[in-house]
Amino acid sequence: MPDHHALIRAARQEDNEGVWPLAREFATSFRPERAAFDAAWARLVDDPATLLLVADTADRGIVGYLLGNRQLTFLANGPVVRVEELMVDADDRRAGVGRRLMEHAEGWARSGGAAYLALASRRAGPFYLALGYQESAVFYRKTFG
Repeated sequence: MPDHHALIRAARQEDNEGVWPLAREFATSFRPERAAFDAAWARLVDDPATLLLVADTADRGIVGYLLGNRQLTFLANGPVVRVEELMVDADDRRAGVGRRLMEHAEGWARSGGAAYLALASRRAGPFYLALGYQESAVFYRKTFG
């Protein structure tokens, strides 16, 4: 049964073991490699322009994570925040964990003076619409390598 009282907190270096299985499950277009994940984790967890949160439960450990970045822009007259990844374990979905991770991201964005928070989603559109987000643009990408 899901733990509805997951603690949302900043990720620590040692949380990589709990996040790795979720990150692997999140990926649909790429096959994450453990060495690349560990290298990115080590840099991102302490980067002040990066928000890396985990949802930690007493009984099951880490059941969700959020990765976001703050960046300066011209168009918004200041910084914007982009959520790159939000993943909650399938057994803990619909228990408020994703909502709470997003609420923390919104607070981080506001406290840093962000004009807005944006994200791309192929599978979770109804979730973001329920949180008050609006469709805004089409997302394009070109992969290399």
